[in-house]
Amino acid sequence: MPSFRTTRRVNHSAANMFDLVADVEKYPQFVPLCESLRVRRREERNGLPSLVADMTVAYTVFRETFTSRVALDRPNLSILVNYIDGPFRHLENRWLFKPTEEGGCEITFSIDYEFRSRALALLMGAAFEKAFRKFSAAFEARADAIYGRA
Repeated sequence: MPSFRTTRRVNHSAANMFDLVADVEKYPQFVPLCESLRVRRREERNGLPSLVADMTVAYTVFRETFTSRVALDRPNLSILVNYIDGPFRHLENRWLFKPTEEGGCEITFSIDYEFRSRALALLMGAAFEKAFRKFSAAFEARADAIYGRA
């Protein structure tokens, strides 16, 4: 099963970065390959706020929509995304935000996924890898735009 993991230090607080990543409705403005995102509902599960959202990913002439549940664990500064429906056999990603002594934070992003279709995996695999490598930079650039350069 393909996976990707990266850790990056940024000069923004863990709380601000958590808020930025939790604001999923803004993803189409800056997240690579994200064409649209619609929150279906907001709810509480296991004592945590969560939401169910449809995200449409587009690459060249290819477009797929999938549904995920996003659990927002503010006390532990983590966000867990679990796949519900769409072109994947499995998809799970996690964000962890760890405050640093300098006032910034260390962000860890990890994702495990597997497409249902082997043809789709071959076609989209390289694009996904490229996009994942740009994710952290995209979120850091968004934080700079919203919170100012630290």
